[in-house]
Amino acid sequence: MSLFLLIFLIVYSAIHGLVYWGLRPLLKGHPALPTLVVIWMIVMIVSPVLVRVAERQELETLARALAWIGYSWMGFIFIAFSLCLLLGVWDGLIRLLALAAPALLRLTAHGAISAILILLISIAASFYGLYEANDLRVETVRVKTAKLPAGTPPIRIAQISDLHLGLIHRDEALAPIITRLQVLNPDLVVATGDIVDAQINHLEGLSSLWHQLDPPQGKYAITGNHEFYAGLDQALDYLKQSGFRVLRNESVEIGLYLKLAGVDDPGRGNSSDEQAALGAASERFTLLLKHRPAVQSSSLPLFDLQLSGHTHKGQLFPFTLVTGLVHPRQAGLYLLDNGRYLYTSRGTGTWGPPMRIMAPPEITLFEIGPEP
Repeated sequence: MSLFLLIFLIVYSAIHGLVYWGLRPLLKGHPALPTLVVIWMIVMIVSPVLVRVAERQELETLARALAWIGYSWMGFIFIAFSLCLLLGVWDGLIRLLALAAPALLRLTAHGAISAILILLISIAASFYGLYEANDLRVETVRVKTAKLPAGTPPIRIAQISDLHLGLIHRDEALAPIITRLQVLNPDLVVATGDIVDAQINHLEGLSSLWHQLDPPQGKYAITGNHEFYAGLDQALDYLKQSGFRVLRNESVEIGLYLKLAGVDDPGRGNSSDEQAALGAASERFTLLLKHRPAVQSSSLPLFDLQLSGHTHKGQLFPFTLVTGLVHPRQAGLYLLDNGRYLYTSRGTGTWGPPMRIMAPPEITLFEIGPEP
């Protein structure tokens, strides 16, 4: 068993343990229900492992069913965990203060009413999360630059990111994204990593959908961490078969005024060389594709706009607060030093739970135009 898997199982078990504590008042007095709930939780804890086993045995239908059940449950349990954590903090604080003032014990909230509220809120939030995950937004960002001559038509660039195509997200998820991109009709499409998920098997049919999208200046992609989890060669083959040119620590000049640079994600020890990708400062508007929204100060003079993803804006609130600690620039447009910009996409798909709460998926349309 790998260390990562062991840590995951321990943490995921602890999350389930706290939720069981929060909901336990509803189980009291029933002869079999507590045991059944524990058995269900154990199965759900190991369900991500069962998905991988079924997939490796070429049991695709079983793997997809387990993935939908297991990862939907993961979303529910994360929401319930957040509520139970608040309950546990409040209950623990009251019990601590009650050591000095026993009358405060009347303020403890752990009971049947709190358990019912946690259960109902978690169920309602889960269904809403399933809805929001399919509420694809188009965010339009206009950037003015002196690098385009006056009167030049805006360069229209569509960014997609973090689709996580795999066992859960397939034709039914990709088709509406392709349709929306066709309607937007951009000059260029860029994909900023994690287009595939770790469960990448049987994606052959999805390549043909991408061929319905043929922007005049092409489709470009970079690697995210999940391209490496899925197997780099397999992920690169899929992207190339889908018509993407993958930029790996390199740049390309497009049209008269645009330079596009892309770097590999630094996960799993692979090389990520921004200096090599960007090269010398250019008179062209320089776009840097980089999966994670981290900015290197040494690169600032070399690009005009960095496009990133990776964060999903936390995907499920309140985890937005956690991802914000790791990646403070986790969603939207940020003005950097020297008039440079970073844009972090919320992502176009989902990872793990097929849910989003207060972080709707997006396609971002950039209109790069001349200064007035």
